Amino acid sequence: MENIFPLELADVCFAPNGVPVLGNIHLSIAGDACTVILGANGAGKSVLMRIMHGLLAPSSGRLAWNGGEARPSGQALVFQRPVMLRRSALANVAYGLKLCGVPRIDRERRARQALARVGLAHLAERPARVLSGGEQQRIALARAWALDPRILFLDEPTASLDPGAARDVERIVGDIRLAGTAIVMTTHNLGQARRLADEIVFLHRGRITERTPAPEFFRQPRSAEAETYLKGELP
Repeated sequence: MENIFPLELADVCFAPNGVPVLGNIHLSIAGDACTVILGANGAGKSVLMRIMHGLLAPSSGRLAWNGGEARPSGQALVFQRPVMLRRSALANVAYGLKLCGVPRIDRERRARQALARVGLAHLAERPARVLSGGEQQRIALARAWALDPRILFLDEPTASLDPGAARDVERIVGDIRLAGTAIVMTTHNLGQARRLADEIVFLHRGRITERTPAPEFFRQPRSAEAETYLKGELP
């Protein structure tokens, strides 16, 4: 697998129609750590995630993978509400492999392996859309994991799930990380951030106010905005 690190954002701004959403973002992601992006609603977390993944282009600034400009293939993004095709769980995972150019002879084997990793091998032939929200999110994670990504972006992956399903997703995210994939995720769940994060990137009104190792962030945040957020005083 090609080495696509580090991911670097230099002075990235995003201002659609002249309305500033992100400004002066300097950020580098490397290694196999779990980076959690925190911030109040409207801080720009999801927009930043989409820019890093390549779904949105910055209005200005530079985004580079391993010193280059090209968006690499060794990454994946899982949304809060996964999109399931009108196909079986197995076919949903295999389709992701097809889009990434995996030879047909290898797709089913890799798709079944990925479903087994997330505990859904027994549901491989079931229509994905009839499964529960938690099971669909696990299919989405299997679809991403099957690609063996070097970096996985997760945008509020458990926001719509019950506590049991959320725990399943957290366990799978931990397994993916242990397999050598860097994790970058957004969440409003501070308990989840404490459990999963190695470092916290805190966004306030489209700007990074601090980047801190997770234990230090929760013990003594460096910025007034983060301290206020942790006290529950920001909207």
